[in-house]
Amino acid sequence: MKRHTLYVDGGSRGNPGPAGYGAVIQFPEEGIERERLSAALPRSTNNEAEYQGLIAGLRRLRELGAVRVLVRADSELIVRQMQGRYQVRSSQLRPLYALARELTGGFADFQIEHIPRELNREADRLANQAMDRAAGKAPAADRTPPAQAAGILEDGVVRFFATPPWPDGTRVRVRKA
Repeated sequence: MKRHTLYVDGGSRGNPGPAGYGAVIQFPEEGIERERLSAALPRSTNNEAEYQGLIAGLRRLRELGAVRVLVRADSELIVRQMQGRYQVRSSQLRPLYALARELTGGFADFQIEHIPRELNREADRLANQAMDRAAGKAPAADRTPPAQAAGILEDGVVRFFATPPWPDGTRVRVRKA
């Protein structure tokens, strides 16, 4: 069985300060690239924002019915805490850690690994946009690449191999592969 991959990042301006997270879910099904999550947060620390992003991503994966999950994050602290290699000493992080651990129990297979920041660019970009929103800055033009889904044309109707990552009624452009 294939696995979902969750890239997660969070941060704050001021630590603590206006904060936000970004998360990117890569689906195992062929043709669907990703789903993006992002939220501005009230005054928080970097680590609180990282955990909020992890929790949001894990909740979404549970909603999607994911069974096997790999989380990739550039926060060594969060990764090592979730692996049980570091203790959670901060009283502000303990409830977030406990919730994240509880959510991981819903997967048949859960793994988390530390990655360099340059491999986490999309989640980082989303987190920075969320921090801008939290700080009241006008959002920059969204440069998110368009979502893609693979399918086949049958009798004049495109049939997707998996559920597309956009709601019904969305206009789409079809390109020949």
